[in-house]
Amino acid sequence: MKKLGKAIVVFSGGQDSTTCLFWALKHFEQVETVTFDYNQRHNHEIECAKEIAKELGVNNTVLDMSLLNQLAPNALTRNDIEVKAGEEGELPNTFVPGRNLMFLSFAAVMAKQINAQHLITGVCETDFSGYPDCRDIFIKSLNVTLNLSMDDEFYIHTPLMHLNKAETWELADELGVLDYVREKTLTCYNGVRGDGCGTCPACELRQRGLEQYLAQKSGETL
Repeated sequence: MKKLGKAIVVFSGGQDSTTCLFWALKHFEQVETVTFDYNQRHNHEIECAKEIAKELGVNNTVLDMSLLNQLAPNALTRNDIEVKAGEEGELPNTFVPGRNLMFLSFAAVMAKQINAQHLITGVCETDFSGYPDCRDIFIKSLNVTLNLSMDDEFYIHTPLMHLNKAETWELADELGVLDYVREKTLTCYNGVRGDGCGTCPACELRQRGLEQYLAQKSGETL
């Protein structure tokens, strides 16, 4: 399989973005990562992203996006706000307005500087919390806007867009990195690596998907 050119992965060190990083390393000749510091709930996320990138020999750039913390106070930007799921159709209080819009926009500016045309993000509209900026229609719209705004030709790749969490674990397994993703990544809202705290919404979703995939895999081998 012929690899494509240069890519930037929007990288948090979590399950989804790490799976996307391994996917990118398989499909692109050159891969870099960009991590955003928006004074999120814990800085373990940034340290985790740095460590994984270093271990995989991939350049990692951390960009200051602290303005998000000022503009969008919520459970991911404030330690004193308890993480809660959305009720009666409302978005959960972990939704950070404009986050993916800003992340992908700044990733594209960075891509312009290093002559990369491909942007990779782990957003997904299948197993998600209702975040509007994780939808396929938003990504396609933003892709057009970025190309027009910089008179360039970027391609936003979303390998997980139509996968549920079980299928995301399956993809990691197909890439030969299931154990790595399970042990090294940080998805937990409480900053616990690996299988996490087990009680926050992110951990519950991750664990449920893993159990579904492992049960499916076990059934297939009987």
